[in-house]
Amino acid sequence: MTISRALLGLLFAIVPSVAHAGGDPLSGSKQFLQCRACHTVGAADRNGVGPNLNGVVGARIGSRAGYNYSPAMKAKGGAWTAATLDAFLTRPMAAIPGTKMAFGGVSNPKARADLISYLVTLKGAKR
Repeated sequence: MTISRALLGLLFAIVPSVAHAGGDPLSGSKQFLQCRACHTVGAADRNGVGPNLNGVVGARIGSRAGYNYSPAMKAKGGAWTAATLDAFLTRPMAAIPGTKMAFGGVSNPKARADLISYLVTLKGAKR
């Protein structure tokens, strides 16, 4: 499903309170394109190589039903907040040693804030 730029802009204008402080969710939706190789976001989408990320913000870490998380991710505990996502997305393997996420991270703080701001808007899936 493709969401038009205008529709995304309207959505983010209507619900600005969901955006991560300092982040631009529209820009974050573009940042997310690199994540789509492994992750899905639609409420009805299945997990991919990585778990579906719809509803990830506020969810328990390692909790997506039907996804086979690494023991390290299962043992992490806590919830995905803006702060935990920021640390994880900076350097996933440093934040959770033993994670299966084979991605070096997002080194640019603005790009991370935008990406997290986008993830905050994904509220449709039950976790």
